[in-house]
Amino acid sequence: MLRIAPVRGIWADMAKQLDYHTIREIFLRFQAADPEPKGELDHVNAYTLVVAVALSAQATDAGVNRATRDLFKVADTPQKMLDLGEEGLIEHIKTIGLYRNKAKNVIKLSKILVEDYDGIVPNSRAALQSLPGVGRKTANVVLNMWWHYPAQAVDTHIFRVGNRTGICPGKNVDAVERAIEDNIPVDFQQHAHHWLILHGRYHCKARKPMCPTCIIRDLCQFEDKTQ
Repeated sequence: MLRIAPVRGIWADMAKQLDYHTIREIFLRFQAADPEPKGELDHVNAYTLVVAVALSAQATDAGVNRATRDLFKVADTPQKMLDLGEEGLIEHIKTIGLYRNKAKNVIKLSKILVEDYDGIVPNSRAALQSLPGVGRKTANVVLNMWWHYPAQAVDTHIFRVGNRTGICPGKNVDAVERAIEDNIPVDFQQHAHHWLILHGRYHCKARKPMCPTCIIRDLCQFEDKTQ
């Protein structure tokens, strides 16, 4: 389960839910600034996306990309990963946190994909979540990025931005996911989680949010805006 640290002490202080028109204006601005936001994990197919997202838990996208750059040249299918083996995989990903446990999970999920799915990554959330090391967040990322299903993968950035701004407040990741689905207009659902992640990663940072240059500063409910 995703562990979330509070932004401002306790979530009793989280912002009130913004109204429909304000949320729509926020996403119109996000869209104007970046019409086609992309995830930052490198991958070449659905399988390598599953692996990359699974490896990214408690790790940076940049660190995962460095590790998988050579890995995916030799193991871009479940069978090739099984042929590489757990120790071979470890040699590629040992710079990533929790690499031994992640290597075990990647080998296990690759075996399941070969034996139960003919080497093809399933496109249902339940089937994806049945794979070792694949939780709801990972499944939602894969559904959204590969199959363009408007699934919302809530990470620490989205959790922080959603609560600070009032776009999608909630006391846990499930509540924030529901708030995104319920309150963000449907025409922005496909890219919503990428806009929110990128905004949190590069602008609405945890310790030093860049409020003076924020494109939604006048709409955001965050009380502790930086000057």
